Amino acid sequence: VQLVESGGGLVQAGGSLRLSCAASGTIFSINVMGWYRQAPGKQRELVAIITSGDMTTYAESVKGRFTISRDNGKNTVYLQMNSLKPEDTAVYYCYLGSMGPSSYWGQGTQVTVSS
Repeated sequence: VQLVESGGGLVQAGGSLRLSCAASGTIFSINVMGWYRQAPGKQRELVAIITSGDMTTYAESVKGRFTISRDNGKNTVYLQMNSLKPEDTAVYYCYLGSMGPSSYWGQGTQVTVSS
């Protein structure tokens, strides 16, 4: 399984970005996809995840600002990030978890929010 992310970049505080992650390979239909992030000097943390049945979980710090969605036909997960803050600056990693259990990670995409 390969995960390819896109959509990171530099944005001013208050701005928006949309991350995408496309999965390829042999993927079980029942799975969880989502996003984690890691800021310099900090541990990787959950941002948001979504199941194949569209159940979602968000970190408290992003609730009301970020929206996760997925297209099962395209094996793609999206993260719409609005009202971005400097503390959202991190490398964002796409995640896929499925039966096995198996877990896969993308290569990461940098999101930088300037104040």
